[in-house]
Amino acid sequence: MLTTLALGAVIGVLLGLLGGGGSILAVPALVYGAGLPLASAIPASLLVVGISAATAVLPRIRAGQVRWRIAAVFGGAGAAAAFGGAALNRLLPGQAVLLGFAALMVAAGWRMLAQSGRLEGGVCALPGGGVDWRSCLPSSLGAGAAVGVLTGLFGVGGGFLIIPALVVGLGLPMTTAVGTSLVIVIVNSAAGFGAHAGDASLDHSVIAAFTAAAVTGSLAAARLTRYLDADRLRRWFAYLVLGIAAFVAAQAALNPAASG
Repeated sequence: MLTTLALGAVIGVLLGLLGGGGSILAVPALVYGAGLPLASAIPASLLVVGISAATAVLPRIRAGQVRWRIAAVFGGAGAAAAFGGAALNRLLPGQAVLLGFAALMVAAGWRMLAQSGRLEGGVCALPGGGVDWRSCLPSSLGAGAAVGVLTGLFGVGGGFLIIPALVVGLGLPMTTAVGTSLVIVIVNSAAGFGAHAGDASLDHSVIAAFTAAAVTGSLAAARLTRYLDADRLRRWFAYLVLGIAAFVAAQAALNPAASG
């Protein structure tokens, strides 16, 4: 249980600092740390991540660091697509889902390392700091839908994909992208949880403890933001993601019976 609580706190800290990333650890933590079956771990992770993101976003809302229109476009597309991802999840065996999840983690870790220190305004940014919606609305809807599918399929909030899209594609400053990403993560997690909620029974005691640790971590992150270098944190988190990806892939390949 101590390991589970520690992982929950890490997830909350990463959500609070980076606007995403911690959610990709939630499913492995709940499966291998808390011993939940995959069918229960996915909706549980979405519930934990959604509540943690809601806690982490409050100080950013007060600071005016949320672009609500962008959050509505991304979140709306993602919420609709999450149900498709959940339907695809039901068609795949647990081993295939975990191997696909490990592949997604590798892609996310590589992306974080490749873009570390180079996240800056993209082609959608207007000179005054706004967004050129005429040219970027289709790509925003597409990116939101892609993240929504991954949310439903793997039980991740998608912040590790949303942040690069907001900063590189739409040209948002990092602080605003983090706050906006947290709102999108809340919407996606709620939709994904709704799509998965009836699939398996939930261990409420484990979820409550995990959520409490994650919320505590996200609150602590709000105080740490000004003291930590986000770029360095992102790099070390990428290495952690790659290591866990290798562990998940090995477990799924060597012990497929435990993947159900």
